[in-house]
Amino acid sequence: MTIKHIFAAFALGLAITGPAAAETEIRFGFPGVGADNKPYSHSTAIPYVRARELIEKEFADAPDIKVTWTFYRGAGPALNEAVAAGQLDFFLLGDLPAIVGRANGLKHKFILATGRNDPIYLAVAPDSDINSVEDVRGKKVALFKGTNLQNATDRILALHGLSEKDVRFINLDAGSAVAALTSGNVEAVFGGQEYISLAQRGVVKIPYTTKGDDPTLGRNSSFLVTEAFAEAHPDLTQRVVNTIVKAAAFISEDGNREEAFDAWTLSGFPKETFEANFEGVRLSQIINPLIDDYVVARYNEQARAAQEYGLLRGDARVDSWFDRQYLDRALAELDLEDFWSWHDANGQIVKAGEIDAPERQSTVTQ
Repeated sequence: MTIKHIFAAFALGLAITGPAAAETEIRFGFPGVGADNKPYSHSTAIPYVRARELIEKEFADAPDIKVTWTFYRGAGPALNEAVAAGQLDFFLLGDLPAIVGRANGLKHKFILATGRNDPIYLAVAPDSDINSVEDVRGKKVALFKGTNLQNATDRILALHGLSEKDVRFINLDAGSAVAALTSGNVEAVFGGQEYISLAQRGVVKIPYTTKGDDPTLGRNSSFLVTEAFAEAHPDLTQRVVNTIVKAAAFISEDGNREEAFDAWTLSGFPKETFEANFEGVRLSQIINPLIDDYVVARYNEQARAAQEYGLLRGDARVDSWFDRQYLDRALAELDLEDFWSWHDANGQIVKAGEIDAPERQSTVTQ
């Protein structure tokens, strides 16, 4: 057979079978890891979606769609580096690193809130004489700087008459902070519910939590998409958002609370941790995805803090970074437009949602 005949046969084969379908990879990122570096997390709808593989199920009928998840031990700063390198399409980020990344050139859209008022804990050694926030004055305290924990901690200090200058902060990630505290290399640490399980085992004690304190305290996070992916795949973007919003509605129901906790145990933390962290708190108050005045106020607040930290140059136009079109469409298509409550800048409900009705009957299914 001549070269001419070979090319003719190859062309005929293409005509019969058609070109191979191009695979589209949807790459998700999460700022943190579970216990022992497990590729799972907890406490928002995104880890629930990951644990129950809801994105994978959404695209099960599309063999040309590949879904990947990456969890970053270096939290927000490490995830921002991955976004800058073009390695992610969707990702959850705390407010401060998301603002810093966007203000410094990363092109992404804030498309829904994922967590609000996530409690913060002050953990110390069991025999410590630190019994309040005020007692950390002059102490060596671990804090993961550059994350949304930094400004949230600064606000705690301010409400208790202190500032960063009054504390000897040591910059450590969550895993290193636990080791430093239990080994005595630091005297206290501000962090999340990872310290609850340690307190339950008597390894540390928790003299303070933001739960029950000012309603604007705690940490906030959002879900983002790169502008490049949203522009190239608006249909896929909408399907992803619909899947997450439906999952958020499902675990917002009081009757599905235990299912959420069970899914989050894949992170390596025991169910008792989540029961303690959310004691007296409805998940609908934490997982509310609405971009309301409360969310916008927290991001503007974090932008001002980032300027004070020297992380931003000039004024950050935070309001223009929110893109509500995917969330609005998801709420309409799923009949959830009146499901969650809307809050003002101070965290007070200005329009009560169906989920907050006193005798709410569960109607959302997965």
